[in-house]
Amino acid sequence: MTDGPPLPDALERHRDTSAGRMRSRSVGEPRPGVPEVVLVQGMAVADYLMPAVAELGRWTRAHLVELPGYAGSGEPTRKLDVPGYAAAVVEWLDAAEFGPVVLAGHSSGTQVAARAAVKAGPRRVVAVVLASPTVAPIARPLPRMLVRWRLDGQHEPPGLTGSHLHEWRRAGVRGLLHLVRVHLRDRIEESVPEMTVPLLVLRGVDDRLSTAEWARGLAAAAPAGRYVEVPGAHTFVWADPGSWSAPVRQLALEAA
Repeated sequence: MTDGPPLPDALERHRDTSAGRMRSRSVGEPRPGVPEVVLVQGMAVADYLMPAVAELGRWTRAHLVELPGYAGSGEPTRKLDVPGYAAAVVEWLDAAEFGPVVLAGHSSGTQVAARAAVKAGPRRVVAVVLASPTVAPIARPLPRMLVRWRLDGQHEPPGLTGSHLHEWRRAGVRGLLHLVRVHLRDRIEESVPEMTVPLLVLRGVDDRLSTAEWARGLAAAAPAGRYVEVPGAHTFVWADPGSWSAPVRQLALEAA
């Protein structure tokens, strides 16, 4: 990563699912009585999340999961939409044979994590974290999203875009457009009310891809939701990897 936090050492694994081979990277060790955390990657990119995963690895074992066709995972066996990616994450959880986990997502990964949590059920997923959730109505449709993305970029630290380039190249233009289309069609507002486990919604105060009102509304729509604002823009976890560790840890301990 250029001009950003260094990538931590991590244990890399590849697991086969019906949707394709999925890579995960893990940091930390399991702790008795503390759920492990599984984080779903963002829009075609994953490396930027590893420093934040390492912060979670200080108090539990944390895993970054990459979706078929992107980052370090294999090619998909079929065309996937958001429910399809969510089903792949659930299948990955089944193959991993963990105990109950906290399932998290950042940016577009929140949409996948939300649907996967509902599909997996409370035995498998004991709490959910939506960090910088998408896609807010203010950023729909595509032209609006591009404008809001550019506005948000003015508040992001230098080097973030450069850290994404090699993963964007791997995804290709078609892959990126596919992700944008399927995530714009998905409505996270439909998934959140179906959750039966505690929910934490995290948002950077300078995030231009969403609004505080909308993010608070997501938390309020869950049976047990809370909303926390942190310094930074949409990708606050890259600028300050430790900023989410305390609220996620509190959620995990309460869920345990």
